[in-house]
Amino acid sequence: MPNITLPDGSVRSFDAPVSGAQLAADIGPGLAKAAMIIVVNNEERDLSRLIEEDADVAIITRRDPAALELIRHDTAHVMAEAVLELYPESQVTIGPSIDNGFYYDFYRETPFTPDDLEIIEKRMHEIVDRDEVITREVWTRDEAVEHYKKVNEPFKVELVETIPADEGISFYRQGGFLDLCRGPHVPSTRHIGHAFKLMNLAGAYWRGDSKRPMLQRIYGTAWADEKQLKAHLHMLEEAEKRDHRRLGRDLDLFHLQEEAVGSIFWHPKGWTLYREIEAHVRRRLDVGGYSEVKTPQLVDRALWEASGHWEKFREHMFIAESEDDRTFALKPMNCPGHVQIYKQGIKSYRDLPLRMAEFGSCHRNEPSGALHGIMRVRAFTQDDAHIFCTEDQITSESIVFCDLLRKIYKDFGFEDIHVKFSDRPETRAGDDATWDRAEAALKDACVAAELETTLNPGEGAFYGPKLEFVLRDAIGREWQCGTLQVDFVLPERLDATYVAEDGARKRPVMLHRAILGSMERWIGILIEQYSGRFPLWLAPVQGVVATITNDADGYADQVLQACKAAGLRFGKDVRNEKINYKIREHSQAKIPAILVVGAREAEQGTVAIRRLGGKEQEILALDDAIHRLRDEAAPPM
Repeated sequence: MPNITLPDGSVRSFDAPVSGAQLAADIGPGLAKAAMIIVVNNEERDLSRLIEEDADVAIITRRDPAALELIRHDTAHVMAEAVLELYPESQVTIGPSIDNGFYYDFYRETPFTPDDLEIIEKRMHEIVDRDEVITREVWTRDEAVEHYKKVNEPFKVELVETIPADEGISFYRQGGFLDLCRGPHVPSTRHIGHAFKLMNLAGAYWRGDSKRPMLQRIYGTAWADEKQLKAHLHMLEEAEKRDHRRLGRDLDLFHLQEEAVGSIFWHPKGWTLYREIEAHVRRRLDVGGYSEVKTPQLVDRALWEASGHWEKFREHMFIAESEDDRTFALKPMNCPGHVQIYKQGIKSYRDLPLRMAEFGSCHRNEPSGALHGIMRVRAFTQDDAHIFCTEDQITSESIVFCDLLRKIYKDFGFEDIHVKFSDRPETRAGDDATWDRAEAALKDACVAAELETTLNPGEGAFYGPKLEFVLRDAIGREWQCGTLQVDFVLPERLDATYVAEDGARKRPVMLHRAILGSMERWIGILIEQYSGRFPLWLAPVQGVVATITNDADGYADQVLQACKAAGLRFGKDVRNEKINYKIREHSQAKIPAILVVGAREAEQGTVAIRRLGGKEQEILALDDAIHRLRDEAAPPM
């Protein structure tokens, strides 16, 4: 007689095992209609599964956040069913849910086309309207292998053969479609709804192996309702308009080319933006008590072996051999180099905390397929720092860092931030006792810093747990940028010490921390955040002095010199073109301010200010205009 404890604490008792569907009906007809799956003692199950013992049970409906991944996975199954109905010669492989949607990989001699996607999507809507019942079956491995061989599905045969022989294998059937799957699934296709859309096609090797067959991957997106789908599609349209690769080209900020894959050619305007960002962060670091250093880019493998990075990151390192048979690596991170600086001379507890910062140039041999504009590159600069402190200082230093991070994010226009707590990974350095100390210290710091965190299990660095700071941009996308990591391991491996108050030698704790993450990726995020319309203090070109007629060329020079003397990044446009043409061209280049001057302005010592996106202009005396623009262009304080 199971006693079922519901999330509100109420208990319902039954005389016999009860299914999730029966439980929902017992609570009410509305819930019975809306129920999608149940969660029994933290295990997701189909509504048809029986609850045989006392359990904590939650019933998941479309309104629950947990339903979204379920909808997406079920939509992938509906897509596979539609493909097999329309193109029966296709072979299905795997189809998981992913962020914002799902995909399914198919093997087919004839490539799918965008027109095919429209046909498949139409059939998917028909399958949803059929309200096909989805049922779970459990087979033996031999039964599963025999079935897939019979229907000529070699990819599924390979998947099944990796499962232990004594383990039952779950299948799900809907209409004429049968798929190998752990589940759970909704009761019928009607529960999926119509808030989905097929997005694009891509190629993918079977099992990610370039030596295996090439498959065709169909991506789709799925949501709980049409409103969410519409919002997502609108966000994608906005993201395309804001694409940093297009804007970077249109605004003449940077370019990339095949002769330097994963490295950026910064143009004068882009490099000006880069230097302004770096200078602003440096100002904040100076106030925050950081000492800036610079470490070598090419370092002997012996240091990477000692730190543990050779074992963990060797495949991502660029290697160089010297004539004396020594092996060097371009540094993929800065932390071992900072320990070497720390170790120069004896450190006392009075020297701690020691905050060491570097805009460190790093290289990582990322796969070419993973590269993405300036967001994912091989050559990048980290706004890196390491805080060497005592164990007792972890909390106070974490609070100071979090305050600094929030301040810098706000400076750049980001205030919607959430934090993930990433605990120990499966493969790690250090014993469990060390990890217990590190995780406890970081959790205490989160409480003291008043940080609300969500758990990101198993995603810590190999040497310590970390916080991941995720910001939300102007169109709702999330970007993980800043990190804070507590490390008891590296100081031990690289023999870093300090003299404690009692004269004993002790190991410092290393706090690895970054705020922007990498300069390159941060600039890409900023380009898309502002759609290239940077605030005045950041704009590579803050304004242009544009003449109405050539009679004002001399006055334009005078205005330009006044702007430059005030520290403003201005240029001039004295071409023999109509002023409306000039304004339109500079507006397309997203120049924040245009100072229009003609004979009248020259005579009166004034300028007409045109703002980006505005149709009106304001007439000001030159000195007043300069003072106003200089104040507006001041970096955040």
